[in-house]
Amino acid sequence: MELLGVLAVVLVVSVDRTALGISHPKPSCRYPPSQWCRSLEIAIECKVQKQCMELNAIKPNETVPPVSITLYYETLCPDCRIFISEQLFPTWLMLKDIMSVTLVPYGNAQEVQSPTSSFICQHGEPECKGNMIQACILHLTTNSLAFQIIYCMESSADVLSAAQPCLHLYAPSVSWSSVNSCVSGDLGFRLMHGNAVMTRALNPPHTHVPWVTFNGEYTEENEEKAMSSLFHLVCELYQGVKPPACTGASVKLSRSV
Repeated sequence: MELLGVLAVVLVVSVDRTALGISHPKPSCRYPPSQWCRSLEIAIECKVQKQCMELNAIKPNETVPPVSITLYYETLCPDCRIFISEQLFPTWLMLKDIMSVTLVPYGNAQEVQSPTSSFICQHGEPECKGNMIQACILHLTTNSLAFQIIYCMESSADVLSAAQPCLHLYAPSVSWSSVNSCVSGDLGFRLMHGNAVMTRALNPPHTHVPWVTFNGEYTEENEEKAMSSLFHLVCELYQGVKPPACTGASVKLSRSV
């Protein structure tokens, strides 16, 4: 309510200044200023959508589903690391209100029956350990925190060495010992088996990593767009009213506000 009051005062003052000969657009709608940011529909009718969204007084229409992105990847895959650090994470930071991200660390790994290991990974045993660490982090923390930790790891020079400091940085309430227990116990293997099942269920089957699906579907066209500009693709796929970031509108408050 405090934000609504500030916006109402600002816009009413703008209308009063028009009477003094200072040019400002006067919203014409059937709602009083105090209600202009009550909903997206009212904001659009009163022509103050941009101002309301800048003040975080309204959010994208919650009845419109976000763009659902699922990334199938490997922790030590160079192309996966580039995609996470240069496309997926920056796009999520700017468009998290209209997109959701699911991470599936497994990729081209294989389940095997062996006395020493249950998985064989494309980049060797260190990658198997990295996959399991990230699977455990995804299980032990919230999706948002886990994504930040995984970005921190994947954008570091040494993915595995960065795991513990990245966890302490973004989720200090989660102990490293709990992650270690997950990795070395049955829970870690169950989580990896679940990722293996999800990866094998892909239709069409994945042929490389990173493999990205949008709203549960894979197309070569979307993959090409995602690798060059995931940001623009998410804006294109979202079916609701585009947020200011998509339309090029500034998301910073003006000096007058």
